[in-house]
Amino acid sequence: MNLRTFIVLFSFFVGKVCFSQALFEQKVEDLQAHPLMKGALLGIVVFDERNDSALFKLNEDIAMVPASTLKLVTSAAALEILGPAYRFNTRLAISGKINSHTETLDGSLSIIGGGDPALGSEYFKENYFNPDFIDSWVDSIIRHGIKRIDGNIYIDESIYDGQDVPDTWIWEDIGNYYGAGARGISVFDNMFRITFRSGKRAGRPTEIIKVDPWAEWLEFENYVVSSDKNSDNAYVYGDPWGNLRKIRGTIPKKRDSFQIKASLPEPGLVLGELLKSKLESKNIPVSGQVKKGNAVEKADKYFEIWSPELSKIIKVLNHESVNLFAEHLVKQIAYEKTGVGSTEKGLEIIKKFWAGKGIDTSAMFLEDGSGLSHFNAISPKQLVEVLQFMKTKSRNFEFLKASLPAAGEGTLYYFGPDNFRGGSLRCKSGSMTRVRCFAGYLVTSSDEELIFAVMVNNFSMKQGELINYLESCLKILREN
Repeated sequence: MNLRTFIVLFSFFVGKVCFSQALFEQKVEDLQAHPLMKGALLGIVVFDERNDSALFKLNEDIAMVPASTLKLVTSAAALEILGPAYRFNTRLAISGKINSHTETLDGSLSIIGGGDPALGSEYFKENYFNPDFIDSWVDSIIRHGIKRIDGNIYIDESIYDGQDVPDTWIWEDIGNYYGAGARGISVFDNMFRITFRSGKRAGRPTEIIKVDPWAEWLEFENYVVSSDKNSDNAYVYGDPWGNLRKIRGTIPKKRDSFQIKASLPEPGLVLGELLKSKLESKNIPVSGQVKKGNAVEKADKYFEIWSPELSKIIKVLNHESVNLFAEHLVKQIAYEKTGVGSTEKGLEIIKKFWAGKGIDTSAMFLEDGSGLSHFNAISPKQLVEVLQFMKTKSRNFEFLKASLPAAGEGTLYYFGPDNFRGGSLRCKSGSMTRVRCFAGYLVTSSDEELIFAVMVNNFSMKQGELINYLESCLKILREN
């Protein structure tokens, strides 16, 4: 290549970059000037890792509510602290003596939680239902010659501290499926489904026709009415330990079967009752009850169930934005480091970990691991620095990147795949009322990988309109 050709190509490339940046800056200015952004806070960092420089910065050091983009901080720390191959286990313990003549266990069964967030999860059916893990427990008991159990089934959740949900979660969230708390024994995503039947006219009372899984101690007050709107606008209210669930809002009219999802209180007890029911269906009566309590210290036999590897759990966590999984990781980090699974301790360890990697965490406020708390605050720069560390200094980068949805996938289903072909965009989204954020990696048309964070708080426009603005901004960067 002669000098003149090089200069022409170089000038073309520089001109294209400058043009794209100018378009991006103009788009950001247009967004800021929008009447429905009055009073809103917009923070952006676009970092070119190859040139070790920021292409664009706006309010980069301002701590803002991150919503689910906080899962990047949690999942990246978990990969580094626990390792991608880390697995959780759940044990069924047999304690006492087996009378070989009467084939009776004079003792107890204990389900000992290991903090597995994925136990019985609908996201991991191959791991737990091929075969069904409860059936496997029953088969193990039968193989040991037990045909009767004179004792209780204990539910041991002592690996965690008993604080199911972070203090700052709001009442509207904790009764619904996405507000399920992390337990020493979590099962079925700590979720149950309520099926309704609605009348032919709007404004009429609805009827609950099914609850799955069934828990006999649950009580319901149903205030849900039928509506002309063809959407789920029903919310479940109830504390993590209580029996009463109040359900308010609307569901579509003229439905013989309409399902909503709620957080499951006492998942360990539900698991214990299912085990007892399956034993009795095999003609193995259990004389005692299902009770919460620590396992008997000396168990004669253990049957273990192991979770998928952490890298696979994190892939679901970020791709589908599963709050429960993130909260488990915080507690499990604390358990591995201190012996007790505590949200407070786990968050403290995570924050110290990132400080140890050179990130200024003085204005990083962590109240949970999932981003569901409105009290979380982190800056765009801090998010980018976490992502930059993982890309440039971590052996676990590919696990983190693979966990992030591409355009048109997972929680990025509303982004047009044609705008970001070949998986050029991989990022975590975050949203709640008046909050919309994105953070991740973007490969440009010139094959440069940018690291970015875009955070918007307290806007008045509709979420869909803001999403379109932000998608167009990322598209401009992509065409750099």
